[in-house]
Amino acid sequence: MEMPKQFKAIQFIGTQRSGSNLLRLMLNQLPEISAPHPPHILKIFFPILSRYGDLNIPRHFYQLAEDVCAWVNANPVPWDGVIFHVDDMLRQCRRNTLMELFTRIYETKARHDQGAYWCCKSMESVNYVDQIEAAGIAPYYLHIYRDGRDVALSFLKAIVGPKHVYYLAKKWDEEQRLSLLVRQRLGPQRVIQVRYEDLIRDPKAEMHRLCSALGVPYSDEIFEYYHSTESLNTATSGQMWKNVVKPIMADNHDKFRREFSGEQLVIFERVAGPVLDELGYQNMIWPNVSQVPFTGSELAQFKHVAEEQYEHVINTAEHEELERRKPQEQLLKEIMARPSLA
Repeated sequence: MEMPKQFKAIQFIGTQRSGSNLLRLMLNQLPEISAPHPPHILKIFFPILSRYGDLNIPRHFYQLAEDVCAWVNANPVPWDGVIFHVDDMLRQCRRNTLMELFTRIYETKARHDQGAYWCCKSMESVNYVDQIEAAGIAPYYLHIYRDGRDVALSFLKAIVGPKHVYYLAKKWDEEQRLSLLVRQRLGPQRVIQVRYEDLIRDPKAEMHRLCSALGVPYSDEIFEYYHSTESLNTATSGQMWKNVVKPIMADNHDKFRREFSGEQLVIFERVAGPVLDELGYQNMIWPNVSQVPFTGSELAQFKHVAEEQYEHVINTAEHEELERRKPQEQLLKEIMARPSLA
């Protein structure tokens, strides 16, 4: 019997809107690496895993596998060349776990792409590093990070994510702290840091360094990413990814200096100033800013503004972008409406 191919793995960690799609598409240019657009399997299914009850019961695991396959098949950016079928996945799984499904799905795509590495760009998987490690995957973790104030500004314009700088500062602060803890725990050989501003300033040096750390040959083909089918499919799937069909924009940083209001700057640095400092970004106000927690009335106002702004973003989004997200949204509604197997 032929032994299954042993793949290596790459897992992004950090916060979205930090240049992760740019880096994913650059890595995807290398023949060794398969880096599809992430369907966020762990982020979606771990929080609802209890609904499936005991996964050692075959029909329970079958239902989970069927839902995960349907979720990936409905990704707003389709996975070129592969469609997942539950029976095929079940034949490949050696254990009845979500981590096993996650791994076999990415391996299937890497096998189709004839790659030696599979790469998951779902950055909120930083919340599931314990489960990833316990499953024996032992990936390289790519911690790509960007000035959190620019991250917040990008999220405020995107169809995803919170819509107030307070919540965005908290999200960035928490995810960066988690990522730094992963690096402290596993060391720099397993957790490779990529500073977005360095990547766009000197991309060749950064990609040489990264390829060396990953153990893959460097190629100038990396910088042809914006001509690729994967880039085109990503860009046409939503406004938030429109820049991936353009060459690297070396000046795409420090936008918050022009576009943040004074209040937004104060709120962000009041929440995340220490982590900005730890990652080497210059604070504009912190630590000369109030250290007193926000009041209940302030938090209520932030929530109100966030809800209003979310409504505005959805109401002004392109129809096609909303339509591409509907299949996954509908599937999740169906899962949550279904009686729990627990």
